[in-house]
Amino acid sequence: MSDGVGSITPGGASASSFSGEHPDGSIRGLLVDWGGVMTTNLFHSFSAFCEAEGLDPAALAEAFRGNEEARELLIGFEEGRLEETAFENGLGALLGVERAEGLIDRLFAGAQPEPSMVEAVRAARAGGIATGLISNSWGTTRYPRTLLGELFDGVVISGEVGMRKPAQRIYELGAEAIGRAPAECVFIDDLPFNLPPAQELGMATVHHTSPETTIPELERLLGIALGASLPATRPA
Repeated sequence: MSDGVGSITPGGASASSFSGEHPDGSIRGLLVDWGGVMTTNLFHSFSAFCEAEGLDPAALAEAFRGNEEARELLIGFEEGRLEETAFENGLGALLGVERAEGLIDRLFAGAQPEPSMVEAVRAARAGGIATGLISNSWGTTRYPRTLLGELFDGVVISGEVGMRKPAQRIYELGAEAIGRAPAECVFIDDLPFNLPPAQELGMATVHHTSPETTIPELERLLGIALGASLPATRPA
C-alpha cells in the first residue's frame, strides 16, 4: 500500500489540481490512492522507522531514489511478482537492519486511516459519486477490507492486477471498476508523478498534500459538500 512512496520526497504545503475540460457536474467518479491519501503521512512513518533502526531518517527514500536493486525490489513487489519474505529480506539487507522479519509492518506502524479523508469519500459516495481505489500495494493482506467495502464501489490493487502506477492501464481499470468513463473521474494521489497518466486519459487530478487542501478542491470539482467533520486546525 505504498503507492510508489520512497521514489520522491513529499510535496509542498498546498494541493494543486488539473481540471482540464470538465463542465460543472461532469465529474461523477472519484478515484483515490490509499497510502498517503486515505492514510496519514507515510513519509513520517518511514522516517520514524529509520530513526528507530538507527538509520538516517531519509535512508528508505534515498535507497529507492538511488539504488537500482532497491527499485527493482519495490517494482517487483508492488506488481505481485515478488513474495513478501523475499522483499523484506532484500530490502532489509540493503538498508542494513538487523531484523528483516516484520519489516513491512514496522515501516507502516506509524500510518493510520486519515479520518477526514475517510469521511469525505464516504460523503461523496452517499452523494451519488462513484468511488474507487487505485493503490500500489506492499502486499495485499494489510488493507482494511471491511472499510474498503464501505467506501468504494471498485478496488484496484497493483499486486492483484500485476501492474502499478504510473502505468496508464491501471487508471483505466480504476474507471472501469466504478462504471465511469475516465473523463468523468477525478484522481487523487500524493505523488505528483502518478498524476500525468490520469490527465492524459482525460481525468481531473488533485495532488494531495493535506485533507485541508484536498477536500475543498474536491468539493469544488464534485459540487457537493464533503468536509463537515474537517477540523479547523490539525496538530503538527
